[in-house]
Amino acid sequence: MVNIGVLALQGSIVEHIHSLSLIEGINPCEVKSVSDLEKISGLILPGGESTTMGKLIKDFGLNEPIIKRAKEGMPIWGTCAGMILMAKEIVNENYVHLGLMDISVRRNAYGSQLDSFNSTASIPVISHEDIPLVFIRAPWVETAGEKVRILTRVNNRIAAVQQDNMIATSFHPELTTNLVFHKYFTGIVKKYLKT
Repeated sequence: MVNIGVLALQGSIVEHIHSLSLIEGINPCEVKSVSDLEKISGLILPGGESTTMGKLIKDFGLNEPIIKRAKEGMPIWGTCAGMILMAKEIVNENYVHLGLMDISVRRNAYGSQLDSFNSTASIPVISHEDIPLVFIRAPWVETAGEKVRILTRVNNRIAAVQQDNMIATSFHPELTTNLVFHKYFTGIVKKYLKT
């Protein structure tokens, strides 16, 4: 079994755990401590409230350990707030959280809770069929560095990116029944374990 963790401090934890539990060979784990982090081979930073999550990561002493594991190549996937946690720049803010990906993001870019919406998109690297996309107070990527691969755009805005073993999505695959994004991430984790 492959242990994949979900940062379990705040946000859509249960939904990610459930999606991972439906994939054969994957053991989903809640990550709340450094010892939890040491037992996993991949980490999901869920959707939620990025400022709260960023503070809790520091309060729980997980900031530097997550950065260290990322530098060692451990796959990390941030959804919505998780994308903000991973960005090296947050537009109109003078702080960053983990600063893992060479992207600049805008918080709540698609609007408020009332502006949340569903869409579909074909993301060839993930699936040949359209997949459902759920946006809730979502960020978007304003700029992406040379090493960042743009996976998809929605409304002409970058909504999913990949840099090495790291993925960030503006949307919430865990809030749909479609597992292709989770399977794509678990595939990255399995490749990482073989290196």
